[in-house]
Amino acid sequence: MTTSVASPAAAVTAAVPEPAAAIDTVRVADLIMQLLVELGEDPAREGLIGTPDRVAAWWSAFLSPDGAATATCFTESQLSGQLVIVGGMSVWSLCEHHMLPMNLQVAAGYVPDSEVVGLSKFGRIAQHFAGQLQVQERFTRQVAEYLTGVIGREDVAVAVRGVHLCMSMRGVRMEEARTTTVHTGGRFGTDPVLSQQFLTVTAGLWGAP
Repeated sequence: MTTSVASPAAAVTAAVPEPAAAIDTVRVADLIMQLLVELGEDPAREGLIGTPDRVAAWWSAFLSPDGAATATCFTESQLSGQLVIVGGMSVWSLCEHHMLPMNLQVAAGYVPDSEVVGLSKFGRIAQHFAGQLQVQERFTRQVAEYLTGVIGREDVAVAVRGVHLCMSMRGVRMEEARTTTVHTGGRFGTDPVLSQQFLTVTAGLWGAP
C-alpha cells in the first residue's frame, strides 16, 4: 500500500484536464489491421472481419469519457462533525505502461461543513479520471484533488484498491495481487482517529483484513 498526504499548499480548485483531441477512428482501425497482420493473423478471415473498426470505436469511447460534471452541493445545517464515506465504486482504466486493463475499487471520504455533496457525483468523478491511460497512484491523487476543490477544503481522503492485469496475466502472473493507494488531506492527515475511522470502514467495504 502506498500513502500520500496532501500538503497544506494543495490547490482547492476543482480543475479537470483539457478534453483530449478527437480520435481518428479510421486511422486507428487501419493500425489495428496492420497489427493483426504483424501478429500473423488474416484480418479478412471469418471472425476478424470488422474487428479493427470495433476496436477503434472502443478506444474512441473509452478515451472520451463524460466530463466529471459540476458537483451539486446541498445545504444541510444539521451536521455535527460527521464522516461521510462513499464506497462500492468500481471503474476500469488502462495501465499506461502496458496498456492493459486495471479494475479500481474506489472509496472517498470527507467531513461536511454546512453542506453535503450529491452522492452520484462521486462515481462520475471516478469514471472521468479512469477514462484515460493511467497509473493508480495518479488516479488516486486526481480524484482527491478534484473533491478538495468541490468542498473547498482539504478534509478529503481517497482509497483505491486495484487489480492490474499487467501483474495478473503477464510478468509474475499473480492473480490475487492487489494494490492499495491512499491519499489523505487536511484533518485526515492530522487526526489519527478520523484517519483510522476512514481506513477501518474502507477495509470493511472491501472485505480486507
